[in-house]
Amino acid sequence: MKTPLVMTVIGPDRPGLVDSVASLVGEYGGNWLESRMCHLGGQFAGLLQVEIDESAREDLQSALAALSDQDLEINVHQSSSELESQCSEIAVVEIIGQDQPGIVKQIANAFATEKVNVEELSTQCSSAPMSGERLFEAKARVCIPDTCDTDKLRERLESIAADLQVDFSFESIET
Repeated sequence: MKTPLVMTVIGPDRPGLVDSVASLVGEYGGNWLESRMCHLGGQFAGLLQVEIDESAREDLQSALAALSDQDLEINVHQSSSELESQCSEIAVVEIIGQDQPGIVKQIANAFATEKVNVEELSTQCSSAPMSGERLFEAKARVCIPDTCDTDKLRERLESIAADLQVDFSFESIET
């Protein structure tokens, strides 16, 4: 029986890091399903899902734990095979504007208040093309439950964007 596992991986970035994890997954007969990985502040950070025979799970986890000798911290969790969420609507929310403390906090609070699940979030700061000021960009994919009034959520997010003086977009996508 195949067991789905979700792993987090973090450690000092260096060449061959992904190979060391992928080699162990392959060695124990695992299948790499999905991942998000990046370099953040000199660290390698990754999130991945693999599938492995239940009989090889403990051996794989022991082999992955041995990578701690290379300053690599790996946490392994069994993923849920149940439907993860019941969305009545999926939306993509984008924000762009001058960087300032509290942007993510206010938007995340609006989602939490309305019981909206943030399924994916990416943010970055960069230099604005004309002015050189720090520009903050965020993109979130959210699952909106049927208990949420989408118009009310959109109005609340528009109000936050106006207060923060950032550009905001909200686009529903088909589920």
